[in-house]
Amino acid sequence: MAGFDKVVKTYDEALAGLRDGMTVIAGGFGLCGIPEGLIAQIRRMGVRDLTVVSNNCGVDGFGLGILLEDRQVRKMISSYVGENKLFEQQFLSGELEVELTPQGTLAEKMRAGGAGIPAFFTATGYGTPVGEGKEVREFNGRPYILEEAITGDFAIVKAWKADRYGNAIYRHTAQNFNPMAATAGRITVLEVEPAGKGVSRRPQAAIALCQRQAGAKAGCLSKVVDFGWKAHAVGQRQMLGSEAAEFFA
Repeated sequence: MAGFDKVVKTYDEALAGLRDGMTVIAGGFGLCGIPEGLIAQIRRMGVRDLTVVSNNCGVDGFGLGILLEDRQVRKMISSYVGENKLFEQQFLSGELEVELTPQGTLAEKMRAGGAGIPAFFTATGYGTPVGEGKEVREFNGRPYILEEAITGDFAIVKAWKADRYGNAIYRHTAQNFNPMAATAGRITVLEVEPAGKGVSRRPQAAIALCQRQAGAKAGCLSKVVDFGWKAHAVGQRQMLGSEAAEFFA
């Protein structure tokens, strides 16, 4: 990977630098729109003591659930943890630390992290265990709790199309969490659909996912893997007008 070209050829290159104890933010909703190939690569790498931030942790034998089988996850930050017996067993035995977060709050934590916003107030969770120990302020007569943003060492993301700069677009269920997760990783890796008819490979597109805004942490990096299923790191260029329209076609 050189210059603005974010394409890499293997999953090994895509996740190079992932180490024990890191935080990984994973996009997707339930079992849909998840970066299956990247999850499988994390399992092959054998890294451990990971903190994983995702809507859920898959199911037994699929999705992020496969990382539980080898005890690779130390802490899970998510909003839905049902339908996974191994998850339940590890949580009840004390092997797995779990931080439950309301679904909309989790999405906003990722978005805020990517935008360089360290924290925000939300009414969700006030007066429940979610809000215990958190700062409370009143706005327009309604109480709100302070939630901190989330960033990760890596973000693994599933998209529909991407160019060699790492600009990406999403469709259907993959629009859930993936766009926010992509902005919140210090290194973001995109897994995209195989190139087919009508898919542009010219360096033009739509959304500069990894571009940090004022006040955010610098040094965002992106990659893309090219061999059918592709792992991409997110770029920092945004194009408009006819070029973007062609990419979206």
